[in-house]
Amino acid sequence: MKIATFNVNSLRARLANVTDWLKAASPDVALLQEIKCTTAEFPRLEIEALGYHTEALGQKTYNGVAILSKTPFKVVQKGLPGNEADEQARYLEALVDVPSPGKWNQIRVATIYLPNGNPVESEKYPYKLEWMTHLKRHAAALLKLEEPVVLGGDYNVIPTDRDVYDPAAWAEDALARPQTRAKFREILNLGYTDAFQHLHPEGHRYTFWDYQAGAWQRDNGLRIDHLLLSPQAADCLAACEIDRSPRGKEKPSDHTPIWVDLQV
Repeated sequence: MKIATFNVNSLRARLANVTDWLKAASPDVALLQEIKCTTAEFPRLEIEALGYHTEALGQKTYNGVAILSKTPFKVVQKGLPGNEADEQARYLEALVDVPSPGKWNQIRVATIYLPNGNPVESEKYPYKLEWMTHLKRHAAALLKLEEPVVLGGDYNVIPTDRDVYDPAAWAEDALARPQTRAKFREILNLGYTDAFQHLHPEGHRYTFWDYQAGAWQRDNGLRIDHLLLSPQAADCLAACEIDRSPRGKEKPSDHTPIWVDLQV
């Protein structure tokens, strides 16, 4: 079962690129972030024409997340539990039917758009850390279900210096500050596996390149898009790769997809 995550950086503006990627990569499940449209404006017809069931949690102009699946699914959570006052569309969770049921008939997935947190001197950084606290609490609760769970998305976290082209330049950024990395480790230490890091410990493989200063051409990137697996999902891990091809397209997102293959 191929599950991908992709920060599309405005779905309606890059719909052709996203649909081209869906046709070429053909993920069973796609977790999208930063769709930047309301739920009503989500291009449901265009995506469902490709054979996907869809659900979106949108927001005008900013944020927004969506789940696409070739098999039926049931949304079980919109927004993080315990964080109901948060009006930003950043979390959507569903139970997805497994295409060819084996040990598992369903898999639980969540699409996550974690706050950026910059500038760190503003209220945005405490908001980021608080959001991560809520995520950790919910992630811990999900482990008690003892089922395959995939928490995928744009975490806006550079986990280690191996995940950034210039560690010194990013040391004080909200994505790499010690407090941010510590919060991310706390989630991992609950029992989750960072799928890409587990299979590619060598580092310096990226999912984001800024539009400025020729970052893409020079491979000055960051690894900030992650797929975290519960132990039951990690037991099924067969592959995890970054698909760089969409980043090289005309008018691309500044992120590129990352996918995992689970033999469920």
